[in-house]
Amino acid sequence: MTGHRASTSALTDPPVRSGMDEDLMDILCCPLDKHDLELTVERREGDEIVTGTLTCPECGTTYPIEDSIPNLLPPDMREEATA
Repeated sequence: MTGHRASTSALTDPPVRSGMDEDLMDILCCPLDKHDLELTVERREGDEIVTGTLTCPECGTTYPIEDSIPNLLPPDMREEATA
């Protein structure tokens, strides 16, 4: 015996989520002014939000959710990233 024990964490750890779900709203905030964001869901698959919008009620900036990924880049940086 080598003294190695099999890990049981794979059996006890919660499943890893890969997309956007409403639990993330507890930690997301507007990167510009740090206010809470409001969620508008366009399409869901189970608990996962596939498309939608996050809106800051304070500054009015909107952030898209596309393919279950929230894009929290400020609008001017989003335009540069796609160019």
